[in-house]
Order: sequence, then structure tokens, then C-alpha cells
Amino acid sequence: MASPDSFVVDCDSHVMEPPDLWERYLEVKYRDRAIRIVKDPADGLETLFIDKQPLLKGVLAGLGGANLPRQELFVPGQKTYMDGCPPASYVPDERIKLLDDWSVSKGVLFPTVGILWDVADNELASAYARAYNNWIFDFTSAARGRVVPIAHLALQDVASAMVELKRCIKLGFKGIFLAPETIGGRRFSHPDFDPIWNECQEAGIPVCLHVIVRFNRAPGIIGQFYQPGEFRTVFGFALGGFAQVVPAAMTMVADGLFDRFPRLKVVCVEAGCGWAPYIMDRMDQKNDLLGWTHPLKLKPSDYFRQNIFVVAEPEERTIGAVMELLGDERVLWGSDYPHIDSNLEAPNLIRNSIASLSAERQKKLLGENARAVFRL
Repeated sequence: MASPDSFVVDCDSHVMEPPDLWERYLEVKYRDRAIRIVKDPADGLETLFIDKQPLLKGVLAGLGGANLPRQELFVPGQKTYMDGCPPASYVPDERIKLLDDWSVSKGVLFPTVGILWDVADNELASAYARAYNNWIFDFTSAARGRVVPIAHLALQDVASAMVELKRCIKLGFKGIFLAPETIGGRRFSHPDFDPIWNECQEAGIPVCLHVIVRFNRAPGIIGQFYQPGEFRTVFGFALGGFAQVVPAAMTMVADGLFDRFPRLKVVCVEAGCGWAPYIMDRMDQKNDLLGWTHPLKLKPSDYFRQNIFVVAEPEERTIGAVMELLGDERVLWGSDYPHIDSNLEAPNLIRNSIASLSAERQKKLLGENARAVFRL
């Protein structure tokens, strides 16, 4: 049998987009509305602008920052955006060196600035996504097969999103990233989005629900318990996965989305894995009592075992139990590199966390499950 370390895939890693990405890659007609970072001449502080509107000022290093002392990241003006961007986060050759140092075969790449912005203008949202996808395609091409591109889709305009999805599939993207939020008041199960799910199902690529950050409003269902900017706290960081990704996945099950698309794969990213068995049990119990109100073909837990994958944090203690209850093929792992709440020792930590598991389970979690999910 091959060593568990023979094929290892980090299923939650990020790029730090170059500050001028959208100025270089956005179509000319939208160029004046590009996402950009501007230094205020009055106080010298950097501001992130989205569609000419300021979103975050003075603490942009905190968008990354795994390479810096955490206490420095939220002191206005202490560090710049680029200070928080280790070279491996935006230079393909440096990413390859990092993966080699980690003894990791591949990294699945998600955006950073791309998980912050949301704009009401459907055309601009689609243009932002296209610009990011074009840049990440260039990045992954230069990384010589060591990273896995995930496409950013803006679902406000489903027709435009379909065009972009088909383009990205042809380019070799291995999944799509979606913010775990309703879109114009519509949940993912709304029939408007069925063409997207059908295309993903037929192409065999997963839908990746990843934790997001909103500086101007409470994201997901957090509501009154969260104040914009609370991302800086233990509460804010810990809450994101359970308040965003978990409800999104639950509605996809409860609304019968997987009855319509039984081969659709959904990967829940940066929410950990330990929640899954609890939610499976709770949904099954409520379905036994109330399932007649919205009949499903299967029990809720069956859809989890059939359609949903979870990404474990490097130091979670319940990984073995989750593999037992959810399925050996359903659990992946991720480092969250290079974000502020990631750990540069993540590959060693996950290896230590699963050392007591069988060699076969270690092999699946470290890389073979990712090989199947992302069709690597």
C-alpha cells in the first residue's frame, strides 16, 4: 500500500490577489470601477475600494497575515496589505516551494479579496468574477499543475454566470466558489439556479461553500449577534462557519435540491467537520416528525453521505468519528493559508491529528478524497 503521504491535497488555501489585479484584468468599460487599494495622502492609510466605495481602511494586512505577529495586523497603518501577503500567496513559483516544504502535492485555491466584495450591479459583479478567474487561470498555469483553480461565480445574473461557468469548465477549473448567502432573497434551491447545478453535476465539479467576510453588514444568518467588523474577535472568527456554511448546506438538503440533482457535489469549506454528524442526527429526528411538510426521497443524513463533503481543521479532535459517521470518503482537510487564522504548521498538525487512524483512512483524508471530489 502507498504511504498515506504519497498524495496530499490542501483543500482550503488562498491567494492574496495583487492590488492591481482588477485594474489589469477588468474589461475596459468597468475599469474606472475596479477593485483597488489606495493610500490616503492625508494619513497614509490604505483603503480598499469596491466600486469606488471604501470598504476597509488601515488594517488591510489582516486580510492575510499568517506570516506576521497577529497583534500587529489590526493596528491602523502598522502594516500594509502587501506586508500581509507572503510571496507564496501571489507568486506561482513561491507557492510551489511552499508546497514542497510542506510535502503537499496540490493546493485548492480560493480568493481573498474575492470573498469580501458584493455589489448590487449584476453586470459589475459578473465582470469582477471574470477578472479574478482570468488572473487565477494565469496563476495556476504558471504553477505547473501544483494548484487547483476554483472559479468565482456571481449568481445575481444566472445567464451570465452560466456563460462564465461553461468557459471556466473548458479552461480546466475544478470547482466553483459561492458565498453561503441568499441571492436576491433566493436560497440555492430556487429553480432559477437549477441550470448552474445541472452544469456542475454533468461536469462532475463541486460547488464549494466557503466562509466569507462582510465589513459593511452581518453576513449569513448572524443577525443581531454580530456587529460589522467583529471579524477581529474570537467570537467573530469562530462563528463564520456555523452561521454561514452550515445553514446553506442544511437548506440544500431540506429543500430537496439533491432530489433534483442527485450527483451534485457540495464541499463545505472553512467550517470544520465536527458539525456534520450532529446536524445529520438533528435533521433526521425532525424529519421523522415533520417530514410530511416537505417530503424528501431520502433521510437528510443520506444526502449528507451522498452529496456533501466537509473540510476538517488541522487540529480537530473528531475527524475519526466524522469519517465513521459521515463516511470515509466525505472528509478532506485544509490549511486556510495564508489568512490570519491559519497556521503555517497546518500540514504537520493534520498529520498529527489523524496519526491514530488507519493508514487507509489517513490516505483518504490527506489526498485521495480530494482526488475524487475535484477529479484530479
